[in-house]
Amino acid sequence: MSDDTSIKALIDIMAQLRDPQGGCPWDLQQTFRTIVPHTLEEAYEVASAIERDDMPGLCDELGDLLLQIVFHARMAEEQGHFDFSHVVGAIRDKLIRRHPHVFERADLADAGAVHANWERIKASERAGTGGEGVLADVAQALPALLRAEKLQRRAARVGFDWDEIDAVFDKVDEELAECRETLTEHAEPTARVHEIGDLLFSCVNLARHMGVDAEQALRVANHRFERRFAQVEKALGKQGLEPCREQREAMETQWNLAKTREHFEP
Repeated sequence: MSDDTSIKALIDIMAQLRDPQGGCPWDLQQTFRTIVPHTLEEAYEVASAIERDDMPGLCDELGDLLLQIVFHARMAEEQGHFDFSHVVGAIRDKLIRRHPHVFERADLADAGAVHANWERIKASERAGTGGEGVLADVAQALPALLRAEKLQRRAARVGFDWDEIDAVFDKVDEELAECRETLTEHAEPTARVHEIGDLLFSCVNLARHMGVDAEQALRVANHRFERRFAQVEKALGKQGLEPCREQREAMETQWNLAKTREHFEP
């Protein structure tokens, strides 16, 4: 590998950008907290490229995500906490520690046994850090749907879970009914927030029991809605019309046509 595509070259470039003498003013102003939104955005860009099956885009987005890691590591190094080599060393050791069936030739029969052992090792690691409680270290900054799923999975590991999926469907129905009750005239506004939250949480639980990633499912639904609505706008435009309340019936017609076309497309 040539020097200009090595990790060291990237680390050196980041150090130059953060150099107080001649570095980039914008990069020098950044802190861990100001960079976090960019880090999250780049992770979502990676997910978006994968969902589009865009391999050139994925290569580019992975580079952007790697830059975020190098940026954080550089700031940590400047403050005397750790550097990029410590980041690499930590994940290297973790991978070896969590894959004894590969590196220590431990006998694990199948993927299910591997996953169960992985979770046992993670639980042991959490206990070693002094974390309190089963849910103690589920990151607060995760997207709400993803965090809900992680909280549920953690609770499920200690047996706090539904045994049958029918019970999960019943819970969704129950929460939906409770949401409907908050539409009464004297209902507290906060009750609507709580009941909608409970409904969403139960839907995430249903997705988990169905083997569906709720966060990904909602992203796909968002993309599908955008795609279909764009077709509605295009169809109306050909008739000299624009989306508005007065064109509700026409919009509904075009929406249904867009759905039908998707069903018949290869």
